[in-house]
Amino acid sequence: MNGMSRRTMMKLTGGAALTAPFLPGAALAARDKELNILCWEGYNSAQVLDPFRAQSGANIRAESLTNDPTMINRLRAGETSTWDLINVNNPWARKVMYPSGLIKPLPRAEFEPYFDQMLPEFKAPYKWAMSEDGTELLGMAQRFGPYSFVVNTDKISRATAEEQGWDLFNDPALEGRYGILESDDWNVFNMFMVAGINPFLDHSDAEMAKFREVAERIVKGARMIGDIAMMNQALVSGEIDLHLTGGTYSVSPARADGNLNLRAITPLKGAIDGKGGIAWIEITSTVANPDLSPLAQEFLKYVQDPEIAHTVAFAEGTFNPVTQMGNPDCFELFSKDELEAIQWESLEEDMARSAEYDIVPDYDEALDILTAAKRLRG
Repeated sequence: MNGMSRRTMMKLTGGAALTAPFLPGAALAARDKELNILCWEGYNSAQVLDPFRAQSGANIRAESLTNDPTMINRLRAGETSTWDLINVNNPWARKVMYPSGLIKPLPRAEFEPYFDQMLPEFKAPYKWAMSEDGTELLGMAQRFGPYSFVVNTDKISRATAEEQGWDLFNDPALEGRYGILESDDWNVFNMFMVAGINPFLDHSDAEMAKFREVAERIVKGARMIGDIAMMNQALVSGEIDLHLTGGTYSVSPARADGNLNLRAITPLKGAIDGKGGIAWIEITSTVANPDLSPLAQEFLKYVQDPEIAHTVAFAEGTFNPVTQMGNPDCFELFSKDELEAIQWESLEEDMARSAEYDIVPDYDEALDILTAAKRLRG
């Protein structure tokens, strides 16, 4: 799993990564040993990158950030000439990056066959991987999962958490018993959900006032605000009973360590057409770099390999389902414990009652409100 044979690499790349120095063109030759990836945590893992480095002989730089708007703003600010691949959540390629000229389409004939090996809901043409008019393939799907909040089921039962859903955070008795995971876009989503408001629609002044009230109250009442490691440690120690913004992505490392009492919750109902959860699907796209590395497309092929897809699923940091689990050769690599860590037994159900990550029309205003609430907290 941690290595890859030359034969496998040649099969994945058609030999391109190994023969790139002989391709014509000075510009191409200048980048054939360099690949820069802007991504969520996991794709920057040495477990994922080192086999590709070894086989391609390339210098690979991967930088991880924790929210999509920041990554996309990096491209808007001129970093299209820096990055070759960008890995963000599902709506951004289709709705923002491609219309803004920040990413390049992939050759459909070359890449769509990979979708045939994915789970059924990701078969080509997969909506979020396609342009709005359905003609261009904008990226490849891999990691995904439900993402709402996490509870210690020894303190709050799964049934109670699913039934009460976001209203849990409206209970004054919870003050000081929960944490907030640092992730600005998701915190905006979730505070709208606590307010009983669909985050993905235009909002009235009254709705924004309600959002402000919820944001200030939730932030003030939190015991802590921090990263994934802090939230999991606090759940394990009993310092908190639950945390806002969280799911398989955040709790899976703790579950993999045997803490199966910690569970990602997808509420039974909520403000998005009745759906209680929100799910994310990562799409990885080639950047509209005028000097795009020829290794960009080869890396997208590389991570489709069953063994590498399993490595991506269990890269250091967070553990997640991957679309390639639709391929029996990939699925059989997951142990019983790994499937428990990612809550595989309820994944289909959780995804079915989740709306898919989308763009908040008045995100900037909501983020300003959330930021001000954090300042009030001190």
